[in-house]
Amino acid sequence: MLNYKTSIKEDKSYTDLEMKEIKPIMKLIIRGKSKEFISTIGKNLSMLLPTEANTSTSGEALTAFWLSPDEWMLISNETVNEDTNIYKAEDNLINSISKTNLGAVIDVSDQFVMIKMKGNKIFDLFATGSPFNFNEFRNKKGSVVQTILSHIDVIIHLTEINEVNLLVRRSFSEHLYAWINDSASRL
Repeated sequence: MLNYKTSIKEDKSYTDLEMKEIKPIMKLIIRGKSKEFISTIGKNLSMLLPTEANTSTSGEALTAFWLSPDEWMLISNETVNEDTNIYKAEDNLINSISKTNLGAVIDVSDQFVMIKMKGNKIFDLFATGSPFNFNEFRNKKGSVVQTILSHIDVIIHLTEINEVNLLVRRSFSEHLYAWINDSASRL
């Protein structure tokens, strides 16, 4: 079990923008191509994986992000026990996917930090540091994009209008959070 240490020390709130780290959240990368892989995932998770680019699907316990034609990220919809790195969904998928050679299951829970951001200024902030055009994205609940924000790779998931989950690699999270704070104070 890894000790969960965060580089983000505090929640921040500005006019029309709030942000805080949501932790601990289970995050898995799953990879596979076959129809059997897709149906096995559906049976194990009681949800369908998104098959259209830049979309997500949600079940009762998990949300799946489309990352590429054969890659998805699964995140838990609720925080998980901070004292363990054992997840039922991961165990089920390893037994039914990895051990049967249908695909791969990788736990990236400690690799990514998830920051929840709310407010009317989110996309104004993103526009200052990302080449991605968020005009259509901002109105499609469930949209997912992998892009660059302040020269850092991020995954952005639109959970509600003016509410996103931003996932960033832990090693870049402190720098990105500092950039967000600095940029948000100028909006």
